[in-house]
Amino acid sequence: MSKVLRAVLGGLLAVTLGVAVAAPASADGHLLPAGEVGEDGLHMQPWFHESFLDLGEDLADAEAQGKRLMIFWEQRGCPYCKKMHDVNLRIPRVVETLKNDFMVIQLNLWGDREVTDFDGEVLKEKDLANKWRVMFTPTLQFFPATTKEMAGQSGVDGEVVRIPGYFKPFHFYFLLQYAKTGGYKAQPSFQRWLSAVGNKLDELGVHYDLYADDLPKDLPKDLFTDM
Repeated sequence: MSKVLRAVLGGLLAVTLGVAVAAPASADGHLLPAGEVGEDGLHMQPWFHESFLDLGEDLADAEAQGKRLMIFWEQRGCPYCKKMHDVNLRIPRVVETLKNDFMVIQLNLWGDREVTDFDGEVLKEKDLANKWRVMFTPTLQFFPATTKEMAGQSGVDGEVVRIPGYFKPFHFYFLLQYAKTGGYKAQPSFQRWLSAVGNKLDELGVHYDLYADDLPKDLPKDLFTDM
């Protein structure tokens, strides 16, 4: 068993217990500016998709652009939403991946905006969260690459990957790769898939710290070509 597999749940436990960490320091010394907070109390990012909240149409748009659709649930005063924005979403490589490979839509766990589910039902954000059994923030949901795969299902039935909570940058970045490359099709267990990634990094001699607030230095960009 690789050190990655042993550490996945341990890393999540550390987050749950609220372990304090120092301010992030990117491997190349560069961090993106921190996001601002909007009037609704949610953090903003300039690359969040401006949506009419018809999720079927959004999925079709993402498919046309060769991207994966991702829903990012937040709520006012959420400490780990703040951590996500202050740490993960200031790392250039993470944000580059999100901008290039995903269409990201932010929803409010307690919001009143009307959203059209993939099955055509129109609900307020807070009611959609209840329908989809979203109980924590941040929660990230990923959906199939095509509208054909979604086949008019509700989001809760059609989602392919879900993150209920905050992941450290190492786990978060590779979860994005897991969703983007369809790794879940061959290996439904993210922990086991990530263990294989760890083994490959070990073979390549790449040093990595599972608990760091940054990604490994010199992380290969072609790591997933044969996974």
